[in-house]
Amino acid sequence: MTKLTKSKKLALDKIEAGKQYSLEEAAKLVKEITTTKFDASVDIDVRLGVDPRKANQMVRGICTLPHGTGKETRVLVLCTPDKEEEAKAAGADYVGLDEYVEKIKGGWTDIDVIITMPSVMAKVGQLGRVLGPRGLMPNPKSGTVTMEVGKAVQEVKSGKIDFKVDKFGIIHASVGKVSFDEQKLVENAKEFMNVILKLKPSSAKGTYVKSIGLSSTMSPGVRIDAKSVDA
Repeated sequence: MTKLTKSKKLALDKIEAGKQYSLEEAAKLVKEITTTKFDASVDIDVRLGVDPRKANQMVRGICTLPHGTGKETRVLVLCTPDKEEEAKAAGADYVGLDEYVEKIKGGWTDIDVIITMPSVMAKVGQLGRVLGPRGLMPNPKSGTVTMEVGKAVQEVKSGKIDFKVDKFGIIHASVGKVSFDEQKLVENAKEFMNVILKLKPSSAKGTYVKSIGLSSTMSPGVRIDAKSVDA
């Protein structure tokens, strides 16, 4: 068994076993118990009462966090030459087509989001083997296959995240950084939960939101009382 560090033990002592905290209390606690020297991400995990194997219970969507994620998002735009200036002006980190398709085929994936346009999806589709497992494949549902590449870049850079339920029925997302003040973390988390609640599949029976946890990159999870998130 790994030995608990003193700081980790102190952190665990602050969390009451079995207690469900309000979102405000959880945000405060996560900030208190995070002892990393770097500015850790604050993540939310939402366990849903859905069966992700059924197409009509797949929960996926996009959410624009009011205060952004605090993370620098590296964006690649794969587009035709006539769209390159628009993408660059919007703040894309990398812009082009064939050269980047070749780079990705060679294993390069040093990016967080890829935005492309419908007319080049045939080329991008060839990259599925590399991009699929890393969650980087552009998708019209998440707004990353569009003619409005500039607008899409701005949205991603300003805090738009896309998410989907995993095979265990859990949605994971980052809602900020430990350096954010509590109120910003709370507002980001509430906005995220609002979007998830609106996406409830009509075929999902029983309790929709089964549990919510908040944690930072290295901290233990803090359980949240789902009622405190109804915004």
